[in-house]
Amino acid sequence: MTKAHVLVVDDEELNLEILLEYFDGEPGFTLETAADGEFAWDLLQDPGKTFDLILLDRMMPRLDGIGLLRRIKTDPRFAAIPVVLQTAAGSAEQIREGMEAGAYYYLTKPYRRDALLAITHAALTDANTRNNLRHQLHEHISALQFLNAGEFVIKTLDEANRLAAFIAQACPNPDASVLGISELLVNGVEHGNLGLSYEEKSQLKLNDGWREEIDRRSALPENAAKQVHLSFQRTGDTVTVRITDQGQGFAWQDFLDFNPDRACDPNGRGIALSRMMSFCSIHYEGCGNIAVATLSNSIA
Repeated sequence: MTKAHVLVVDDEELNLEILLEYFDGEPGFTLETAADGEFAWDLLQDPGKTFDLILLDRMMPRLDGIGLLRRIKTDPRFAAIPVVLQTAAGSAEQIREGMEAGAYYYLTKPYRRDALLAITHAALTDANTRNNLRHQLHEHISALQFLNAGEFVIKTLDEANRLAAFIAQACPNPDASVLGISELLVNGVEHGNLGLSYEEKSQLKLNDGWREEIDRRSALPENAAKQVHLSFQRTGDTVTVRITDQGQGFAWQDFLDFNPDRACDPNGRGIALSRMMSFCSIHYEGCGNIAVATLSNSIA
């Protein structure tokens, strides 16, 4: 099994010892530490090192966490590395500042071992999903750019990701489009058709039981025939994607923007990320089971 190489950046020796203890016994990780942002930046630029995740303290001498985070996210070599920002500062404003700088995963000290591992696994899983989607994306035929309209139906999470990679080839900026389309399709399957609530998913992620529960619900007779529909329409340089599931809907207004109250949860940031990175606009219709997103060349 390939181990995830994690860079832990913290100037407090005790904090580093606690983190190392928390990861002790976890076979999927190798850890490397740095005592401040400048030392971490030097490690990142070492051509012999590759990091899969960064656990970053906010308050440090020389170069603090936000300063290092901004360097990372503006450098194409490192921008795709997920960053978990850990800090004792838990105000909504400071959490929002970290998220706006590129840290979409947040831990407020003190935190439990299970919370640390859950958010770490979530960040790595999300990064792997993005990489896999981009890989699938470039396997499709570029002639899809000539697609003007289409109707598609999927049932499973795997089908959601495959369809997202397919449809994104017909969209402006496919690399940005594929992430948002996948997010909406996956939401339609797990939250819509399978009825998995936000709270249930958070707990399942903490207990590492999310995939097992998805498989269990998918096998239930009442869910066997449920589908997620995607309609595609091109008008000039703009593409509109309409995704409809057969669920009961949800309070979508709560998820369009980053909510600091959910910053430490292992899930719940996908719609806000999609709105920021993939779509020109997104809104919901009906009871919240219809998502309508527009994409154009204005999203880079």
